[in-house]
Amino acid sequence: MDVPALIARQLKALPDKPGVYLWKDAAGEILYVGKAKSLRSRVPNYFGPEAESTPERAALVRQIADLETIVVVSEGQALLLENNFIKEH
Repeated sequence: MDVPALIARQLKALPDKPGVYLWKDAAGEILYVGKAKSLRSRVPNYFGPEAESTPERAALVRQIADLETIVVVSEGQALLLENNFIKEH
């Protein structure tokens, strides 16, 4: 699966730190909220070999146009922040 140029640049800049990531569509709407122990390790997996592992995952990846990340101090904070974003969106 081809990675859009904007996403490819964002993936290269990800820190090896815990945080929350928000996949967005072209209109800026949040498609998915996730957390990671290491943003650098977790987030690029969406465009790896498993990108089309399920129809749901393939549909999500096709809609992704932007990525927002929020770096936090600990994995626990990432979990809480993810939970708050899920409730809000």
